[in-house]
Amino acid sequence: MQTETQTPTPSMPPMTDPMITVTESAAGKIRELLSEEGKLESGLRVFVQGGGCSGFQYGLMIEEGGGVGDQLFESNGVRLFVDPVSVSYLKGAEVDFVDTITGGGFTIKNPNATSTCGCGSSFSA
Repeated sequence: MQTETQTPTPSMPPMTDPMITVTESAAGKIRELLSEEGKLESGLRVFVQGGGCSGFQYGLMIEEGGGVGDQLFESNGVRLFVDPVSVSYLKGAEVDFVDTITGGGFTIKNPNATSTCGCGSSFSA
């Protein structure tokens, strides 16, 4: 069962409804990566930036503390940090980890994307 909660902190005001989720598969991989880095108390920053073949691209990175204006979410035991600009592009999105015979990687399923590129990491909204 997938759970999602928001954790308010002094620098991160809570949002009123769920924003972004992480599948159990992705959560397991994120925890594994955090453990390898010795950063079990950290989380994952999920963001959108300009670029890619469709106009925007996703980014993921280990985040230790969050920044001013960030929203903090928790999904399947993983802390997620989302900056104020990315929030509007990622509402309702899901972070997943897919493992295939050609390799594995994180993917983002985004209901706000009006089109995506073949690479899977670029979209337009």
